[in-house]
Amino acid sequence: MLNLCMLNKRANFVLTGIIFLSLALLPASNLASGATLAAAATPMIAGCPVFPFSNVWNTPIDTLPVHPKSAQYVTAIGAGVNVHPDFGSGTWDGGPIGIPFNLANSSTPRYNVSFTWPDQSDAGPYPIPNNPLIEYGSDHHLLVVDQDSCLLYELYNVVFPTTGQAWSADAGAIYDLRSNALRPAGWTSADAAGLPMVPGLVRYDEVLAGHIDHALRFTVNNSIPSYLWPARHQAPYNTITNSPPMGLRFRLKSTFTISSFSAHNQVILAALKKYGMIVADNGSSWFINGVPDPRWDNDDLGVLKGIAGSNFEAVDESGLQVSPDSGVTPQITLTQRVWLPQIFR
Repeated sequence: MLNLCMLNKRANFVLTGIIFLSLALLPASNLASGATLAAAATPMIAGCPVFPFSNVWNTPIDTLPVHPKSAQYVTAIGAGVNVHPDFGSGTWDGGPIGIPFNLANSSTPRYNVSFTWPDQSDAGPYPIPNNPLIEYGSDHHLLVVDQDSCLLYELYNVVFPTTGQAWSADAGAIYDLRSNALRPAGWTSADAAGLPMVPGLVRYDEVLAGHIDHALRFTVNNSIPSYLWPARHQAPYNTITNSPPMGLRFRLKSTFTISSFSAHNQVILAALKKYGMIVADNGSSWFINGVPDPRWDNDDLGVLKGIAGSNFEAVDESGLQVSPDSGVTPQITLTQRVWLPQIFR
């Protein structure tokens, strides 16, 4: 008679075989379209997920096919134009380097905001801390993560109110960081592409931890009047032949060697290979955005400026789309190791 231990081993082996056979029998089209093993970790800010692990921002694209127009897009953006990390420590031209964000909670004051484009803005109210951090420069973004509700509030071109006046901005968007929902089709946000900004920013704490588990955001100097999922809005600018649409995703080529870079820069470059970066706004070409932090080593970040645009390629991520109105992507999720056979433990 078989003892209980032997039965358990056989049961575990059969279950494991079913799991691996199921993976093997998945249609090749599913795998080719970007189905991926679920990420082990979801990006977090102040205890809140920065969208579910199944979200397109958090999905690796290193095995997706190269876009058929990749070479043309890179040429239009600037194959000989170098990458620029648009974040750092200290100040430049009188202000912090990068795009900051604020933390709020249920006790943070809420304000109604007057919008230039109210028909494409979320009404609010918006939690705005006293003396909030606002992006220095021309865009004046005000970004707030409410750590109690896990809602993200983003405002574009904010005007700090004087005495007796209300807050005003060109546009505003509110996102549930626990949801994969996208903005309505055709709507802008605090970003030209109608995408959230905070999920694509490089944060020092991530680099310090040794891994960035999401796509980054970057700008281009020319774009066409079109957008690709997951973007929701077009923003044509300096359009030339083969200019990219908003939402197009790029990655650092797998053949690019990163071992000679510093440990911190390798984290950023590894993320650009695995998760890539999304065309999110118009501006200077290949400018990658991040959060100001006094711990950044500007000289070290400056080494990244030696990387030319020719080292990147556009990817076709259309196979990741499950629904045009959702950022969710196909996932293959393995059960926990309790189901693995004893011989593999």
